[in-house]
Amino acid sequence: MEKSEAIYKKIEAIFEEMGKVLVGQEFLVNRLLIGLFTEGHILLEGVPGLAKTKTINTLSKVLHLDFQRVQFTPDLLPSDLIGTMIFNQKSGNFEVKKGPIFSNLILADEVNRAPAKVQSALLEAMAEKQVTLGDVSYSLDRPFLVLATQNPVEQEGTYPLPEAQVDRFMMKVFVSYLDKKSELNMLRKIANQNEDPKVNQVITRSDIEDIKEMISKVSISDMLERYIVELVFATRNPEEYGLKEEAKYIQFGVSPRAGIALHKAAKVLAFFDKRDYVLPEDIKALVSDVFNHRIILNYEAEADGVNTREIITNMLKKVAIGG
Repeated sequence: MEKSEAIYKKIEAIFEEMGKVLVGQEFLVNRLLIGLFTEGHILLEGVPGLAKTKTINTLSKVLHLDFQRVQFTPDLLPSDLIGTMIFNQKSGNFEVKKGPIFSNLILADEVNRAPAKVQSALLEAMAEKQVTLGDVSYSLDRPFLVLATQNPVEQEGTYPLPEAQVDRFMMKVFVSYLDKKSELNMLRKIANQNEDPKVNQVITRSDIEDIKEMISKVSISDMLERYIVELVFATRNPEEYGLKEEAKYIQFGVSPRAGIALHKAAKVLAFFDKRDYVLPEDIKALVSDVFNHRIILNYEAEADGVNTREIITNMLKKVAIGG
């Protein structure tokens, strides 16, 4: 019990330390921590200037994890990301020069600007937690988390991410503007600062493993597991759930990974709320983040201005808990 209380205090301290630098980003920090404790990669989407990079950089300091930022560009090569083999003239042998992917937290900035070969290299790292250089595969450090950003405004010079890669992201989190009160607090806090406040490390890698173990003990009832499956199937067979209007817009529903991700994330959300059991509210709070990038819409949806978040909102109204 004492160990649990100490862990909960450390999680609270993470938010306090992040609050020294950031204003109004508690939701984003919450989702990043869910990704960390489940080893699920996160895709972030939002207009420039919403402190996405600063949030991830600050989090790496608070967690004392290695952090690397890679700016994805159309001329980026796979070797710029994963590394390469370099010939040593003195020894006459090829030596491995590891790239920035060999870190704990990877910020892939504007990930949709890089060509297919780079995406393929990133996908191997995300899926297999390893990188192949020459004939040898190298395991990546744990924890390993890819946090990728997309800019929804500037689409020139971008490449759509392959569906297989998008599906590897546990959640897609939309980062929105602050409300008026938070914007005012940010102005007062940051406008007169010459540099960011110093943040303290409040958690160790050992603590991260302890937290993962505690999360694994959070229970989820059979009824709620069935509810997750019903939500998954509602995206694949929407007409069976009374979603006739939505059915004409959905080309493909979510993959099996969606249900697994929702199951894992709900446990973390319950744990953050100091519960050892999952509530329906935990699942409902996460469905949009887990499903929105996995539901593939058709051209008719684009023409009618329909997005996945609207479909998910309607789906939650129709799918009953308990079947």
